[in-house]
Amino acid sequence: MAVVTSAPGKVLMTGGYLILERPNAGIVLSTNARFYAIVKPLSEEIKPESWAWGWTNVKLTSPQLLRESMYKMSLKNLTIQCVSSSESRNPFVENAVQYAVAAAYAIFDKNKKDVLHKLLLQGLDITVLGCNDFYSYRNQIEARGLPLTPEALAALPPFTSITFNAEESNGENCKPEVAKTGLGSSAAMTTAVVSALLHYFGVVNISSSEDQLQEKKNSSDLDMVHVIAQSAHCIAQGKVGSGFDVSSAVYGSQRYIRFSPEVLSSAQVAVKGLPLQEVIVDIIKGKWDHERTKFSLPPLMTLLLGEPGTGGSSTPSMVGAVKKWQKSDPQKSQQTWRQLSESNSALEAQFHMLSKFAEEHWNAYKCIIESCSKLKSDKWMEQASEPSQEAVVKSLLGARDVMFGIRYHMQQMGEAAGVPIEPESQTQLLNATMNMEGVLLAGVPGAGGFDAIFSVVLGDSGSNVTKAWSSLNVLALLVREDPRGVSLECCDPRTREITSAVASVHIEDLFTFILSFSQAFKGCGCLVTNTSF
Repeated sequence: MAVVTSAPGKVLMTGGYLILERPNAGIVLSTNARFYAIVKPLSEEIKPESWAWGWTNVKLTSPQLLRESMYKMSLKNLTIQCVSSSESRNPFVENAVQYAVAAAYAIFDKNKKDVLHKLLLQGLDITVLGCNDFYSYRNQIEARGLPLTPEALAALPPFTSITFNAEESNGENCKPEVAKTGLGSSAAMTTAVVSALLHYFGVVNISSSEDQLQEKKNSSDLDMVHVIAQSAHCIAQGKVGSGFDVSSAVYGSQRYIRFSPEVLSSAQVAVKGLPLQEVIVDIIKGKWDHERTKFSLPPLMTLLLGEPGTGGSSTPSMVGAVKKWQKSDPQKSQQTWRQLSESNSALEAQFHMLSKFAEEHWNAYKCIIESCSKLKSDKWMEQASEPSQEAVVKSLLGARDVMFGIRYHMQQMGEAAGVPIEPESQTQLLNATMNMEGVLLAGVPGAGGFDAIFSVVLGDSGSNVTKAWSSLNVLALLVREDPRGVSLECCDPRTREITSAVASVHIEDLFTFILSFSQAFKGCGCLVTNTSF
């Protein structure tokens, strides 16, 4: 029986660069853009001679890349080897498989290990799928002569094939690279695969979306998923990052402070040759001292993301440049660091205040948010007709002022480090967005650069903002905040998308509908991953 889980993408609203160092915090929002992992046995029965095998087969399918990878996994030392072409390797899934299997062997008693061994001898059939919002589809939309609108994006079939950037600007061929929007596809994919495998093995019990809404979730199970996913993701990317992307993929929206990098020293030793099963217990029982606090946007506020069409940025190279600047000018960098930290905390405080206003004075809060959603910020205070509404507006304006300060300090950092944290083109776009009706704030998420920008808007003003973005050649994505973390799904998401779509069309249009969706299913059984996922 197949196990299907999903994990959300992320938007780091505050904490860019600072979140790399404890005890600096960041606010990270999880999204409705999710990565799915489907795990099932490769064969329904175990062949009699398979007991003598010291390895098992792992098949990895990626429908959006129209590829399929085959691996051999040693059941003795848990190493995994790709037997397909070298270009088809996916280190994130490879490490997810190794760490999940190692964790199961480390935790289970002898009887459960025997059951696990039988399960592994059936082979592992893994499929990964990412929502369209993880990737750029501007080229497809423009090629079809459609406007750059969310409606055009929504018209694409779910899990549409991914566009590759296959050539350099000078015309020379280069390694294909997936055009992405910066939502943390590798962290979401790793988390989805780890959670699906651990649930499939019986190590954890992942909650469904409905159970999460009712607060029915096992925190110890999520903690296990988090530890294994963090380890696999860090080893796959070749460095110990802050981990906010994996943490939000597991737990959902939150205020996050990173773990001490030393907790993964055992995993780094394993990479150098020590068998994984000898260090996995140290990893599981290590001092994971990250801190997370539940967080979500205040009511009647919506997260929007817009893709400016200037291509993504390389986060590792930008982080490297900032670190180099820190070492070369410690006094100036520490001052900028402190100012940024204070501004981030101030924005967090304003959000908490607004959530409290909504809880204690809902009618006044709702009324003033609806009024402000139709106006530019310089007219907001005029709408306040009582003290509680005035307090809400003061907090809204305070949040705007703090965001301007955050952007200023990030720009300073970028100029000093010689990297485009907020490039001029993004500055013009963000300023124009901040001046629109109903916009609370706008910024570049995470490390900045040319990835999608984000905006938080009031009430129903989102549709007007997306129309304005379209006129500025910015494609508004379908992403919204969804505070849920990793989740157990009831079925293959491709089946669910088709079923819901069928229910929404008239019977006379059914034949046309089936033809339009046939493209989405071509090659679904013949597919491989790529390190650019």
